[in-house]
Formats: sequence, structure tokens, C-alpha cells
Amino acid sequence: MEMNSHEGLQDTMENKSMPMTSITSGMGQEVLPDLYCFTDQIVNVVLVGNPDQEDHWVLVDTGMPETANRIVAVAEKRFGENSKPQAIILTHGHFDHVGAVVDLVEKWEVPVYAHEAELPFLTGKLSYPEPDGSVEGGLVAKMSPMFPNEPVNLGTHVAVLPADGSIPHMQGWRWIHTPGHAPGHISLFRDQDRSLIAGDAFITVKQDSLYKVTTQEKEINGPPRYLTTDWDAARESVKKLAALKPTVAVTGHGQPVSGKELTTGLNQLVREFDSRAIPDYGRYVKH
Repeated sequence: MEMNSHEGLQDTMENKSMPMTSITSGMGQEVLPDLYCFTDQIVNVVLVGNPDQEDHWVLVDTGMPETANRIVAVAEKRFGENSKPQAIILTHGHFDHVGAVVDLVEKWEVPVYAHEAELPFLTGKLSYPEPDGSVEGGLVAKMSPMFPNEPVNLGTHVAVLPADGSIPHMQGWRWIHTPGHAPGHISLFRDQDRSLIAGDAFITVKQDSLYKVTTQEKEINGPPRYLTTDWDAARESVKKLAALKPTVAVTGHGQPVSGKELTTGLNQLVREFDSRAIPDYGRYVKH
């Protein structure tokens, strides 16, 4: 992939910063020696790699708009000055997961990988459906029509993940298609220790509630309601991830969870998905 030019890059997230925060914003957590979760306002980015290997790490997702400098600072603190990842992997292309991707590609000149079904949203061809402000839920859901749904344009800087499930520069990890929240949503799994980077397939906070987002009250829940358009697929994706029996999970929103708390919560979500995750009403809810 040609990475020596920024031709084709278009940042639709510029000047789209939002004054949303949580008590964990700006905090990092070493979940495992090579798995670091950093909370950027209300969303998590994940740095995968051992800190002693400064140029052998990967960034999963790129947070909110206008936050590239914060992500660079976290990366350099963990991996050393001027360190950059070998690649950026996107779980999906919603604004709070690609907010800083164009700025980071311009700075680091590294490739980006995503599922084929997300490419239209990452190459400027297609906008996501409008966030559903009518959906059952709290204040964040009501605010969601203000959230950007325009695609970023990474041009030639984004490539399709390998069809065999492998992830470039992430030995031992594989990607799993977990649609529902977005058509090409993926989760990342390491069979050796059953570590899971779930993206928004399920999350550990009730994301439509401003109070719970702010306080980061932990509860295993379905994907953010106001941006999820296919609830049947979302239900199947949660079942698929629960069947892997993960021992630790980093999700796109909320705090990392592990052990019995993860197992019990995920199994309960599978059993009660329709009542716990699917809203009673909304534009994308079947009646």
C-alpha cells in the first residue's frame, strides 16, 4: 500500500469535537501486559503490543474527533517518543471510532484495515443512516441526531482485512465479523488466552444514558441503541462472542471486564437480549 502521500485523505470529522466526557476520560488501564485500554472522552481506544517493543504495536480504533494529539501522547508515553503503530485496525467506522483516524494517518503514515462492508463509510462513498433520536433511551440517545454520520475518506490508505481472519501485525489474533451495530463491524479475538476486543458488539455501560456514560456505571449491555440498525444481526453477534467464552473483554464503551463478571454478564445478555438490549421503540426496531 502506498503510504508516502496523503492524497485522497479527507477529514469530515474536523471541527466536530463534542463536549462529552466521563469520569474515566483521559485514563488508561493495562488490562494485560500487551493490552492497554485508553478512554478518550466516552469511547475506548486499544493499544495492542508490549511496551518494550516500541515499534511492534497496533492501534485499534481512533476515538472522538479532534483527539489525535491525546492519542499520540498516550502512545508515546507507553511505547516511547516518536513511536508509531504498525497499523490501525478499525472495528467499524462510526464517528466516535474514526474521529482521529485521518489526523493519525497523516502523522504516522501507517495503513488502516477494516472489514470490506465498512469501506464505503471509510472512503467517502456512503454516509451511515442518521442516528435515531427517537429511540427509547436517555439523554445521549436524544442528543444523537447531532452526531456526525458522514464518512471519512481514507482513500488508498485503507485496505480490506484478510479473508482468512488474520489481522496484519497482530499475530495470534483473528477478526470476527459481528454485524448489527454496523454492517462491517468486527471484533478481535486471541484464542491463546481468550482475550476479546469487542468494539461495540456489546458494551459495558448503558450508552444511551448520560448519567451512566458520565459515571461509567458498569453493566454488560447491547450495542449503542441510537446507531444500531439491525437488531437481529446484533443479537447473533452477541451469541457468537459469548460462545467463544472470553476471559477478558475490552469494549468500545465502558470499562474492561473479565472473569466471572464477564461470563455471567455476557450469558445474561444472550438470554435477555430482546428485553435488555433492543429498545421498545425506534426507527430500526421491528414491531
